[in-house]
Amino acid sequence: MTSEALADRLHAQPFRPFRIHLATGRQLDVRHPDFLSRSPGGRTAVVWKSEESFEVIDLLLVTSLEIVNGNSP
Repeated sequence: MTSEALADRLHAQPFRPFRIHLATGRQLDVRHPDFLSRSPGGRTAVVWKSEESFEVIDLLLVTSLEIVNGNSP
């Protein structure tokens, strides 16, 4: 998975929520484009979760992106 693929998914019109699958087996949902930001170098990203919590991820560990229903938990 490339950082360009993530950018394409993030800026798709219309935006569709998606799930990031990591090599560790963890999954993170991006429900709105404002809930993810990439570092200027493109290697890391911040994914905002519910209740003002967030995770910083290494984009080299992203194995796939999955479109999800906007109502998924």
